[in-house]
Amino acid sequence: MADASRSLLRHRDFVKLWTAETISVFGTQITFLALPLIAATTLNVTPFEFGLLGAIEFLPFILLSLPAGVWVDRLRRRPILIASDVVRAIALLSIPIAFVFDALTIWQLYLVGFINGCATVFFDVAYQSYLPSLVDRDQIIDGNSKLETSRSAAQIVGPGIAGFLIGAITAPIAILVDSISFLVSAVFMVAIRRHEEKPERQVDEHGRGASMRSEIAAGLRYVGRHPYLRSIAATTGSSNFFSNMLASVLLLFLVRERAFSPELLGLAFSIGAFGFLIGALVAGRIGVRFGVGPTIVGSAFAFGPSALLVAVAPPDLAFPFVATSIFVGGLGGAVYNINQLSLRQAITPQSMQGRMNATMRFIVWGTIPIGAIVGGFLGGVIGLHATIWVAAIGGMFVFLPVLLSPVRSLGAMPEPIEDGATSPSRDAAPPTESADDGLVAAGRQPYLEAGEE
Repeated sequence: MADASRSLLRHRDFVKLWTAETISVFGTQITFLALPLIAATTLNVTPFEFGLLGAIEFLPFILLSLPAGVWVDRLRRRPILIASDVVRAIALLSIPIAFVFDALTIWQLYLVGFINGCATVFFDVAYQSYLPSLVDRDQIIDGNSKLETSRSAAQIVGPGIAGFLIGAITAPIAILVDSISFLVSAVFMVAIRRHEEKPERQVDEHGRGASMRSEIAAGLRYVGRHPYLRSIAATTGSSNFFSNMLASVLLLFLVRERAFSPELLGLAFSIGAFGFLIGALVAGRIGVRFGVGPTIVGSAFAFGPSALLVAVAPPDLAFPFVATSIFVGGLGGAVYNINQLSLRQAITPQSMQGRMNATMRFIVWGTIPIGAIVGGFLGGVIGLHATIWVAAIGGMFVFLPVLLSPVRSLGAMPEPIEDGATSPSRDAAPPTESADDGLVAAGRQPYLEAGEE
């Protein structure tokens, strides 16, 4: 492990990145609650219009993830982070301005949600790709742990702060605070001083740059052929599928069949959210103690079956079972996220970081709406409780792809593939392990998203 002199708390540029992200994720909790409240209460939209708002916010993650990865690999990452923060700040600022002039409409919320989603796609891909160039390789897991700690803390206390703020100054005006948080985040990003080299554009023998389509294809091949990445994608994607199948019916089940009040729901999720925080704090130590591979496999094995606690809960003990389920799932999910993300960042060459992260996100987030749709369909056909059983049983097996892959034998972090070797052969052996002992995600779903945020 790194000595005290190499602590990231002494790394000024990382502290600036960490501060920027912490301010941003706390601010985001306001918009996460305020935007749907504006639609439901201020604008009194129909159920269809309300549901469409969530779909529009999610749409950029499907449409733009792969192209965003190409641009992140073509450009410096820090300017993308700054521009994304500024765009989100301006978009959100339009809501309180329109509200003050009595001009706010659902169409503006749709536009703001879509713009905000587009900027978030670019920010997230650039953000995950920027960390490995900012800190040393053996500090990556520590960096991800600190960033995940902030995210977990925001999920625990953020909704309470957001609710109080919205109650005090109304939802549209509260969004102004989130807008300011993005501007402050951008200022801290600007203050980072480490020089970032502009990526070299790959050209053919005629001096022509690769097309967007060919670079997207290269990212897909890289992940699909990599012995570690494809198994991580399979575990994370299948986990997101089953966890969102569960999430799509869980609230209805708890309210209609277990008589949970809104206060009891909030308390259960708040207690469970501490699992995310504890997982973020101990993820690095567990990875060092047991090895990064066994930690990834073990944490996937832990969070998968956690939904069984909801399925088997007796009606009169539903609350402690649900809270424990969310706690265990969050603990395992945070440990898994930090270690698998750190592994991906450490083994991928800088020239492929953007496309790798974008491809992984496209795959593992692509299962989210499918799981939600399947869960909603099954809930209407076989019932809410039976659907929870199906999701819980399916979640028991999500650890198999990483268990049956070379990931399980990883002790120390393997060395990255050289920049020139961006498409490892399908039959190639796994990258050689490093002799170094130093080892190297969120929160849109209400239950457990074991994959990256």
